[in-house]
Amino acid sequence: MIDAATPSTPKARPTQDRREIVYRHRLVTRLTHWVNLLCVSLLLMSGLQILNAHPALYWGQYGADADRPFIEFTAREEGGAQVGETRVGGLTFSTTGLLGASRAPGGGLAARGFPSWITLPSYQDLATGRRWHFFFAWLFVINGLVYLAAGLVSGHFRRDLAPAWAELRPRHILKDVWDHARLRFPTGEAAKRYNILQKAAYIAVIVLLAAMVMTGLTMSPGVDAAAPWLLDLFGGRQSARTIHFLSASLIVSFIAVHLLMVLLAGPVNEVRSMITGRYVLPRARATDQP
Repeated sequence: MIDAATPSTPKARPTQDRREIVYRHRLVTRLTHWVNLLCVSLLLMSGLQILNAHPALYWGQYGADADRPFIEFTAREEGGAQVGETRVGGLTFSTTGLLGASRAPGGGLAARGFPSWITLPSYQDLATGRRWHFFFAWLFVINGLVYLAAGLVSGHFRRDLAPAWAELRPRHILKDVWDHARLRFPTGEAAKRYNILQKAAYIAVIVLLAAMVMTGLTMSPGVDAAAPWLLDLFGGRQSARTIHFLSASLIVSFIAVHLLMVLLAGPVNEVRSMITGRYVLPRARATDQP
């Protein structure tokens, strides 16, 4: 979910209480944002359905049942009941009720990598999960290409996402980190542009999304036949599967932080700007630097 604002040259007008309104998000930004939200949500749910068919991840040219997984969501029986476990390398965590063993529709715990409430469909059906996943994967790719083309043509990436040299100074970065830690969000003129943390986060998400698309293609035998270099790039199909899952997990983490920041910064103003494009600038604090 890319929040690609274009705040650098907003058209502003004062409201009756002298607060300034800026046109923060262009139409193409708003449309691709909401399409991304739909795609990423359904890709996550259908992807977990696919992973449930074999809830284990490997590294390298492996993947047979006898190989030792790099990450595994499994269950074992203890005292006549299912106990869920998550294994990462040599570490094992008890995750009963969520990962490895979760509540079954008829009651009780059943062996299942991810619970039914987060998979699409909720029941175990690999074929249907793959259909959902592939459909929204292509919609996601098309939507991403529209966003990239619009960003390049409008100069959004160069103007709004490329960090200036002054922003890369350690002192500047630490100041932004300290401001965010104290929940001091930009106000006045500073709210019209991205800070260095936002730029870094959005650039990282674009890279992660690109990695997800490429690793997803690497898991296709047809694509591997046409572009075998993808297998070398990611170290094998099973490594690509693991990177695909880890990239998705990092994107989920970004979304969680993104939603938290929206709530803390003012959800009505933030969400309204992504629907209508118009954003009410928070008043500058007396202590803010010009």
